[in-house]
Amino acid sequence: MKYFPTLVMICFVSFFTQAQTDDDTSTQKDSTWTTEGSFQFLINQAAFNKDWQGGGTSNYSANVVINYDINYNKEKWTWDTKILGDYGINKTKDQDFYRKTSDRLEINSTVGRQIDKSKWYTSGFVNFRTQFDKGYDFGEDAEGNQIRDLRTQFMSPAFTQLGIGALWKQSDDIRVNISPVTGRIITANSRFTTIPGYVDGDFFGLDEGKTIRTEFGASINAFVKFKLMENITVGNVLGLYSNYLEDPQNVDIDYTLNLVMSVNEYISANFTFQAIYDDNAVRGFQVREVLGVGFNYNF
Repeated sequence: MKYFPTLVMICFVSFFTQAQTDDDTSTQKDSTWTTEGSFQFLINQAAFNKDWQGGGTSNYSANVVINYDINYNKEKWTWDTKILGDYGINKTKDQDFYRKTSDRLEINSTVGRQIDKSKWYTSGFVNFRTQFDKGYDFGEDAEGNQIRDLRTQFMSPAFTQLGIGALWKQSDDIRVNISPVTGRIITANSRFTTIPGYVDGDFFGLDEGKTIRTEFGASINAFVKFKLMENITVGNVLGLYSNYLEDPQNVDIDYTLNLVMSVNEYISANFTFQAIYDDNAVRGFQVREVLGVGFNYNF
């Protein structure tokens, strides 16, 4: 896994290069406000009767994704906001509980004022990230019964970043924000930091009994979206953060690749890959992949 960050960066740079090439030949819309969004519902199901000899367990999974962009461009001012909601569950016949396959609520908003006639802007940004539903660790008790222990929930944790810096913007679909002055606030319900035997930092860096952790550091946020080929769109979101006050060399990474393959106006196949590194949560990469075919509606 030690080469994983390098691999992610190479992929992102290659996408960025392709996106910039594609954008150079496009015509920009002359509009102050532009909005674009999509709703996706993906479902997978497998069923086996009792006489099936090939092995297998009946199961189903469902995933809902909402992706919405709001862009403002007028004279020297630009304001870009992205809202992302992603929730999925999986249930097999032998499980007493459903399990989440994805759970994410994120809002990114960046405002900038153009410097002369360049592609650079002075900028300020806010980023908010949490989850919709409770998260659990699953296991068995001494009698072999399935049990689950609460691990996370809505607003526990919640991450809020605010910063100022510089924005480089090629278009609404290609932008990079660099913020050497970034404050980050991590919040959680006290139930997670007051359990017996709690050690400072165990829950996303929070000290025992605390509900708020404040940090000060630097961040880079990039967004690149482009059409790979006809009916195939690739979206990339990359977030990097370094805490000046504690282990600045341990850079937090949050990278998401979303590949949408449209069959027609309402049917699409979607592939999502996300990799997170946050040593306050776990000293290793958190990786998830979701692939499905389902209903798609653009608005």
